[in-house]
Amino acid sequence: MKFKYPKTKKIEKIDNYHGTNILDLYQWLEEYSNPDVKKWINEQEKVTHSFIDNLSQKTSVQKRLGELRKYSEMRVPLEALKDERIFFSERNKDDEKWIFYTKKSKSSKKVELINPNKWAEDESLNFKNPSADGKYLVFGKDKGGDENFKIYVMEVETKKILKDSVTGRKQRNISWLHDNSGFYYSRRPLKGQVKAGEEYYWEEVYFHELGTLSSEDKKIFFHKNKKEYHHTASVSEDGNYVVFHRNTYGRSEVYFKKIDSNKIIPIIEGLNANYKVKIIKNKIMIKSDLDAPNRKIFITDIDKPKKKNWKELIPESEDRLNTFNAIAGNLYLNYLHKAHSKIKIFSLKGEYIKDLKFPGIGSGFVQGRFSKPDIWVIFQSFLIPKETYKYNFNKNKLDLFFKPKIKININSFNTNQIEYTSKDGTKITMFLLTNKNIKKDGKNPVLLTGYGGFDHPKIPCFSPRYTTWLEAGGIIAIPNLRGGGEYGKKWYESGKLDKKQNCFDDFISAAEWLINKRYTSPKKLAISGASNGGLLVGAVTVQRPELFRAVDCAVPLLDMLRYHKFSMANIWVTEYGNSENSKQFNYLYKYSPYHNIKEHINYPAILITTSENDARVHPMHALKMAAKLQEVNPDGEPILLLVRKDSGHCGGTTFSKNIEQTSEKIIFLMEKLGMEYPQHNI
Repeated sequence: MKFKYPKTKKIEKIDNYHGTNILDLYQWLEEYSNPDVKKWINEQEKVTHSFIDNLSQKTSVQKRLGELRKYSEMRVPLEALKDERIFFSERNKDDEKWIFYTKKSKSSKKVELINPNKWAEDESLNFKNPSADGKYLVFGKDKGGDENFKIYVMEVETKKILKDSVTGRKQRNISWLHDNSGFYYSRRPLKGQVKAGEEYYWEEVYFHELGTLSSEDKKIFFHKNKKEYHHTASVSEDGNYVVFHRNTYGRSEVYFKKIDSNKIIPIIEGLNANYKVKIIKNKIMIKSDLDAPNRKIFITDIDKPKKKNWKELIPESEDRLNTFNAIAGNLYLNYLHKAHSKIKIFSLKGEYIKDLKFPGIGSGFVQGRFSKPDIWVIFQSFLIPKETYKYNFNKNKLDLFFKPKIKININSFNTNQIEYTSKDGTKITMFLLTNKNIKKDGKNPVLLTGYGGFDHPKIPCFSPRYTTWLEAGGIIAIPNLRGGGEYGKKWYESGKLDKKQNCFDDFISAAEWLINKRYTSPKKLAISGASNGGLLVGAVTVQRPELFRAVDCAVPLLDMLRYHKFSMANIWVTEYGNSENSKQFNYLYKYSPYHNIKEHINYPAILITTSENDARVHPMHALKMAAKLQEVNPDGEPILLLVRKDSGHCGGTTFSKNIEQTSEKIIFLMEKLGMEYPQHNI
């Protein structure tokens, strides 16, 4: 199909970086609110929809995605700390949004508290935080996925909304005092309260006294000079202490105070490592990667918080410690073993008790209260949606509580984890999802996807997209790239800043392995990534375009010289670096996808998607990348752009909208790889 792209004007703009002049013809596309930019986007989307909307498989793929995503679900019931009242979320298969319920006790009838399906289509219910006795509920509402939540306070018994609406930006991390006098929360300033553009930063902890106006809220925990820091507060389960965390990616400081005191006491200062603190029975427990790349747990008395008094409670393991929770009198530690979950149970004295066995290889977590007996387990795999179990500690047994009803012929597929060698000799693990009758003839359509950043692990999770691809005869490949959080701090740090190219090399090596082992060929290989994963696929596309047939590049970072100037992105300089630093400019310029597009190159087919209300990654990346690729490749494979309306970084606000958005990407890739989705018949 011949594509006639909209004419894109060029405005010469030269930026000087440490003596290097860089021409940027499409910097004008950074002004998203500019009418000329809006007009250009509309013209681009006409071209995109003229292709995607006419693909014959759109209806069948969208229908199957709906079957795989629109099933009834239930989340773990949360019992109030000081009462029998229970809160929980449910969603019937035809509901577009989750509904929030309450029960006076386990045996009572459920009562609907909040039903966002009755709100405007673009409005979403976010956090729901009940008070310790369940009398009050704080909840947040955002619009179009913009993540700028408005906080409301409800009296649960009457469902009355109180006058305590709290204004601000990016409000989150609600934590109630146990006497219901108020709650702590984090927020960022409104426009006009700080220098223009800085409203994306300066996250600070405030305290809201119930029954007062938000203008009277007191600022409690903050930093005077560093706008990029995150600040949070949480009240301990016993209600006696407040713990304050100050975070920047990979590093943190922790403080605390007694409820009846205004004195904030340091536990650890200096931002030299990553720390997570819980206070349990007058003991401070600290999870940290200090001198322990896979993390360990320290303990100290509440009246001896300084590091010199810390003692090792649970030593570092060969597996990465992901999270730890205090539930029903014990500690539940969630480890990652070769990128899947393992749970080990310890006493408060650090004594190993036993393992909690999951139903299979997948990812899961344990949820509950330290002071309550219920122990909830949530488990999922690549082919199994989230299942909920109640754990019987004495019998070491999982009793099924809720299992989604969904038709997938799991026995038709295999999940394996292989190991391959990256460019520098590093061993990388990769999950492979295949049909059982797979042939290694180089003809299989493969979807290769990854992330590799921010210490975030790529672990098994259910995805309707994966299942749909497998049912169409394809293979899913998911490598655990450096920069991710699968194998501890060293693994993460070997894929960030000046070592970011390792992440790209790991991904490229995965593609080469799949081709060399005859699973696929470049004509049958598609890649997909979002956010930092969008940077990943953008970078490898311009570095090794001959390896891939089609690319799904979603909400991506692509201009790595100017990314930090937009929205909240300057907080990521600890991950990527900053072009205003001469040393960091050199490696950023070397891999920045937008700046490494070349003429006379046959690039693969690319669908670039972004969201109008993305609160994290600015749409300018997608717009500029599409314009430049179309300029150098006007007669090659399609370079298509979609800007999602009423959507945020994570997509649309309803299930139907997300299904539609996902189907557009899948059918684009399937079309370019010559796949046909079969009539689904189970």
